[in-house]
Amino acid sequence: MMTNLPLMLPAYPEIFLLAAGCTILVIDLFLKDGARWVTYALALAALAGCAVLTLGVAAATGGARATTFNGMFVFDMMASVLKMFTYLAVALCLVYSRAYLADRGLFRGEYFVLVLFAALGMMVMISASHFLTLYLGLELMSLCLYSLVALDRDSAVSTEAAMKYFVLGALASGLLLYGMSMVYGATGTLEIAAVAKKTALVAQGENPLKFVLAFGLVFIVSGLAFKVGVVPFHMWIPDVYHGAPSSVTLFISTGPKLAAFAMAVRLLVNALPSLAADWQPMLVILSVLSMAIGNLAAIAQSNIKRMLAYSTISHMGFMLLGLLSGVVGGNTLSAPEAWSSAMFYALVYVLMSLGAFGMVVLLSRSGFEAERIEDFKGLNARSPWLAFVMLLLMFSLAGIPPTVGFYAKLAVLQAVLGAGQVWLALVAVLFALIGAFYYIRIVKVMYFDEPVETGVIRTRLDAGILLSANGLAMLALGIMPQPLVQVCLQAIKGF
Repeated sequence: MMTNLPLMLPAYPEIFLLAAGCTILVIDLFLKDGARWVTYALALAALAGCAVLTLGVAAATGGARATTFNGMFVFDMMASVLKMFTYLAVALCLVYSRAYLADRGLFRGEYFVLVLFAALGMMVMISASHFLTLYLGLELMSLCLYSLVALDRDSAVSTEAAMKYFVLGALASGLLLYGMSMVYGATGTLEIAAVAKKTALVAQGENPLKFVLAFGLVFIVSGLAFKVGVVPFHMWIPDVYHGAPSSVTLFISTGPKLAAFAMAVRLLVNALPSLAADWQPMLVILSVLSMAIGNLAAIAQSNIKRMLAYSTISHMGFMLLGLLSGVVGGNTLSAPEAWSSAMFYALVYVLMSLGAFGMVVLLSRSGFEAERIEDFKGLNARSPWLAFVMLLLMFSLAGIPPTVGFYAKLAVLQAVLGAGQVWLALVAVLFALIGAFYYIRIVKVMYFDEPVETGVIRTRLDAGILLSANGLAMLALGIMPQPLVQVCLQAIKGF
């Protein structure tokens, strides 16, 4: 740790958000229903405060790695970048969802507090440098998400989705914890840096502990695959995305993906690089199955939330391609381009998902959920601008130039080719082409079908402006991706 810095400095944003969440919870007790906007404003202010503190910590450390809590918590470049995008994603979720929540009686203090504590769990996961810290952040985030899915107590579908999520999430947490215990048994430590050193020693020669490590690795990858949402641990995603209120689906599809990416990097790249020859083939299988089943199942969907849920599975499979491509011949590459391409893909996916689910939330109104594909019929006739924004988002998700989704896929494919996995790149391109079909179908419905309704679409000014910026960012980042690419590269080099 850097000796001239305050002891708790790396954890200042988390400490602030914890205090802010507790304060907002108490303040909300004294507010009447008509004054809930105060809770909403305080939640956004808390996220803004976290962003300021994160930038302050980054400036104080000069981009260097700093730890606290006896090495259990780390602040590095990757953590700072992922946290800033997490704040952005959570804030946009709150802004997009305001009218939706108010129409359904969900504009309550507990919603905002649960969102803030879920964000706190994501931040802890992102900065974890110890298995226990990682697990603590994961459980904090997961418990908040279970509660958010079940927040609409009058909805049987939401309650069922929350139960499925809870049961399967508990199973995945158990797998992850069991895998960590196996690694602890083989190495005698839970600190990520120490685990990396011990596994390097155990992996040499004919050490009998290699079997224990391999056994633990299988369970860790299984638990990780569930949290990322890839096949065959994907069964919860379509049901939870469909059953949860659209505002909660928007939240689940964004910030937690960044935390899951950070968890994958901390566990596989930071803690177990010596076992890369073992976890690379696992990720290859998970990735190919996810791209295949995710894209093929999405074609058959008539509900846009389920369609986007299956597309999430395929996108997470694509992201894993970047992670596994950092390994050649069992040795990790010295250049971090492959891992930075995976990080770039994760960030771009979150921005795309924010816009796509944000549009579903924005077009919904009291007594009406805009979640069927036919609800988007003739959107161009009713609101040409919203149709254009949705077109940019769909093109980006499909990977059509000049949107940023194309560049994100290209960066991952270059990393795969750089690792010598030509067949894997061909498979990825094939499934990306198949996936383009159901995205373009949305564009066809918006522009060439007759509208089912003819009423004027009314949106809140703030949500409309931010969603427009979200859509235009797909175009701007596609034309000029290099700044974000460099940020990702420096972040990966900085961990």
